[in-house]
Amino acid sequence: MRVHRLLAFLGAALTVVLIVLGATVRATNSGLSCPDWPTCYGHWLPLPGDIPPEAGYAYYQVMLEWVHRLIAGVILGPLVLVTAVAAWHARGEDPALVRLALLLVGLLLIQALLGGVTVLDRNSPWSVAVHLVAASLVLAVLLGLALHRPPAERGPRHRGLLGWTLATWVTALIAMAAAALVAKQGASLACPDWPLCEGRIVPDLSDPLIHVQFMHRAWALVTVVLAAITAVKARRAAHPARRLATGALANGLAALLFAGWAVLAEWPVWAMVVHQALAVLYFAHVTAMGWMIGWGHRRPLVGTAGDVAA
Repeated sequence: MRVHRLLAFLGAALTVVLIVLGATVRATNSGLSCPDWPTCYGHWLPLPGDIPPEAGYAYYQVMLEWVHRLIAGVILGPLVLVTAVAAWHARGEDPALVRLALLLVGLLLIQALLGGVTVLDRNSPWSVAVHLVAASLVLAVLLGLALHRPPAERGPRHRGLLGWTLATWVTALIAMAAAALVAKQGASLACPDWPLCEGRIVPDLSDPLIHVQFMHRAWALVTVVLAAITAVKARRAAHPARRLATGALANGLAALLFAGWAVLAEWPVWAMVVHQALAVLYFAHVTAMGWMIGWGHRRPLVGTAGDVAA
């Protein structure tokens, strides 16, 4: 395996961990436990005595936010930069690697700035949603580099299947952004029942909390339906990405059904984290499937647990 592919796989895995950790920060209301940026209470490593009593946060909340920043800035950031450099050096095998490397660096810079904006804007719903979208795009580009194939190793591109995958990917990204808005606006239980909302298929949308909750549910349902169609088409075409398509559908259904249970259980904190994990794994499945089709993979991937990436 080429170095840029291996580094990109590592970066993608770490990005998934970071997104789930971000969900943990959000679910425990720890997003403002470090009120300044890039330091935390003026310290690079805040100790219990550095947290003023009037801050209103337990030390574990401060550490959640601090570890989230540490992984993003000290571990993932440099890893992404090294990955981009490795991809640049491999540009002889495919000029597309140059564009992906530049895009990756640009997204990393945007994500770093958004991290500061999110804190300074006091975790406003729009900033949290945009921050999550940017992180998801970093994950997408890393997966593109990880699954890259040079022109000599590519087969024909299935354009019809690629179109369905792209539609699934876009709706998944919108659903994730809407989920962030739901969480930050306190709308998780705006619809206290499931699968209906206030006993209706389409509730009264004049309440903004119900509106954003319903929109999230609608986009989530649409992306899973599209995933089902894509999985069927991938199977019929016997495409190498068909196992990923099936995995994406299973993961999407799991996220959908788990969310339904969580609503009825009134969303315990751990359930919010698990739901985010399922959602980002679904997004990763769909993204990887798109890159496999786009790069013209001629055979399934092997060697991953349960053939998740096969």
